Amino acid sequence: MIAEAGTKEAAWDAAAAVPDPEVPCVTVAELGILRKVQLVNGIAVAQVTPTYSGCPATLAIELAIETALRDAGFEARIERVLSPAWTTDWITEVGRDKLRAFGIAPPQTGMGKAALFGCPEVVCPRCGSDNTQRISEFGSTACKAHYQCKACAEPFDYFKCI
Repeated sequence: MIAEAGTKEAAWDAAAAVPDPEVPCVTVAELGILRKVQLVNGIAVAQVTPTYSGCPATLAIELAIETALRDAGFEARIERVLSPAWTTDWITEVGRDKLRAFGIAPPQTGMGKAALFGCPEVVCPRCGSDNTQRISEFGSTACKAHYQCKACAEPFDYFKCI
């Protein structure tokens, strides 16, 4: 179903389609950082929660969402929402599947603060083996760690639990 132009659904669809600049295989909606889009006095207001306070892509994401809304015919405003803080549990199943297909191991769900005290079991996105090892705490971005699968020998990024 295609949303009618000028509706809240059309504004959501425009904003939700914006790809993440650091992980372009997923959208901001699939990552769960696009919280809400509402129409307030004719202005599309998008609420966005950054993945973490120092994320270098936050401004780029906000500008891309604003541009998408304006391109869809809306006046637009972005509201940065810091509470509650974003968690990897907000990544949708579709987003997790897309990360895996892109070669990035998605984070486990429900880890919460336990993720800070140990290394979770990381499954290779290529062959499905859990016989993996962390090579580096940081991968291609600060929110990912670099791993290698001992079964297929392929290196891959793991989207860290937050």
